[in-house]
Amino acid sequence: MRMIFLSVLLLLAGCSQGLRIDERYTATGQNSRVQYIVLHYTSADLARSLQLLTETEVSSHYLIGDSPATIYRLVDENRRAWHAGNSQWQGRTWLNGTTIGIELVNQGFFDTPNGRYWQPFAPAQIDALIPLLQDIVRRHNLPIDSIIAHSDIAPQRKVDPGPLFPWQRLAEAGLIRWPDAAEVARLQAVYAQQLPDLRWFQQRLAQVGLEVAQDGLYSEATRNVLAAFQMKYRPANYSGQADAETAALLAWLTAK
Repeated sequence: MRMIFLSVLLLLAGCSQGLRIDERYTATGQNSRVQYIVLHYTSADLARSLQLLTETEVSSHYLIGDSPATIYRLVDENRRAWHAGNSQWQGRTWLNGTTIGIELVNQGFFDTPNGRYWQPFAPAQIDALIPLLQDIVRRHNLPIDSIIAHSDIAPQRKVDPGPLFPWQRLAEAGLIRWPDAAEVARLQAVYAQQLPDLRWFQQRLAQVGLEVAQDGLYSEATRNVLAAFQMKYRPANYSGQADAETAALLAWLTAK
């Protein structure tokens, strides 16, 4: 009888080499290791993207092609992919261990004599991305606003997925919050009369989740963080300037 019991334990545990693990009990105090989903663009075409993400030390859990919008699983969600790098969000650092990375095939931007050109995302890519995000959020029980940009977690060195990524589509699918236009307009009129000081902006940016100094100084680093925020919520103007509309957006997001 004892040998039968031990054999059952080994089968339950799926172990080899005689390791005995009893898996009949499961703790309630646990959750997924996944805290966020980070969105990127690849800055390359599909062939080059697949080569970079499968044959080098850079990787992501998923890659979404552009034509057709095929979803490739490159790393199991239970394993760490190397997509985030030196990163921080809501006080957590080095986010490879707590995130799922999704890359979209997109060339990013080109600087031309007439200014910077950003490549639009293929509509089919977004149509494929949204149900993938909904599935990941459901399986890992992630709260709203758990989907973030590479530029959110590394604003000093990254700009992807860029100003043409349709974040509002994600909001319409219930994946992130989106500022109420009427309330933002009301708040903007208030802040146009008297703009908060820079320390206020830095405090609100930190409340959203971004890493930013709390020194009241309009440094290049602070401009980069402002630009990252604007690129997401006000992509028509991501100059990094602290203005009334940005204040209104921050006030709405941090009041909820």
